[in-house]
Amino acid sequence: MVALGCGRRPDPSGATATSTATATSTATSTSTATATSTATATSTSTSTATPTATPTATPSQGSQGEEHCPADMAYVAGNFCPKAIQRCLDHAKDWKDEEKRLEKLAEKGEKGSTTASERCLHYEKPSKCLGKRVPMRFCVDRYEWPNRKGELPRFLVNWYDASKACASAGKRLCLENEFAFACEGEDMLPYSYGFDRDPSKCNIDKPYRKREINPKRYDACMADPACKAHVATLDQREPAGSRPECVSPFGVFDINGNVNEWVELPGEKAPNRSGLKGGWWGPVRSRCRPTVKFHKESDYGYEVGFRCCKAAE
Repeated sequence: MVALGCGRRPDPSGATATSTATATSTATSTSTATATSTATATSTSTSTATPTATPTATPSQGSQGEEHCPADMAYVAGNFCPKAIQRCLDHAKDWKDEEKRLEKLAEKGEKGSTTASERCLHYEKPSKCLGKRVPMRFCVDRYEWPNRKGELPRFLVNWYDASKACASAGKRLCLENEFAFACEGEDMLPYSYGFDRDPSKCNIDKPYRKREINPKRYDACMADPACKAHVATLDQREPAGSRPECVSPFGVFDINGNVNEWVELPGEKAPNRSGLKGGWWGPVRSRCRPTVKFHKESDYGYEVGFRCCKAAE
């Protein structure tokens, strides 16, 4: 088992790892950019507890098609672009510094690695769609689990915990492209709120805090005073919906930042059905399109949570 979030800087996609990709100044995104890093921290937890289920809500009758979804879920409908070009115009300073360093190594015929996160400050407008769009229609939780405004999102859960919790509420984990579409909308926004990175809108870009121990999974950690106390020093979550501008075109809150979120990767088999999307509170990508695919279903971390989806009625 791997506890995400090592005692060093996180990887470009939201979990902690060492990337071997060479930096480039222009970012071109397709539907599911994949992190190719390798996690290193090993957890000692054996807890199998499952989060408490969210009560089933009654359907709402809204003007945005919300009559198709329970009241605690947003209705997502439209045409999704599987392959999009999102061109970065200006990266954060730490990424540009790493670009220069890697370029110098390349000139010497040497290979380099970086743990800096590829954070883009400004994207070219508009994004461009390559190929045909795909119609999509489904429901997604408005907030991260337990999907209640004003509560801190659950963390320290693995993919199995998240899947069981969603099933207990009559839902399921979101598919990879469902999450992307719920975040970016038909305009293919790089961030749920637009084309320019803004840490005042979402809970992102907070300073990274070094982890000293591998925390246990949620229930076991909360029952262990030492684990609970240490996680409290790392925790920078914010209550769900506390930033009203951190909302997607479909009315989904905190889908960028706050906690990384488990999704299901269609076509994959156990233990590789697990992906992470959305980013978390640290200085990481926290965008709509990228997906971290190297974490196994049993992995978890203090920065990892989830939300649920279901078919629209």
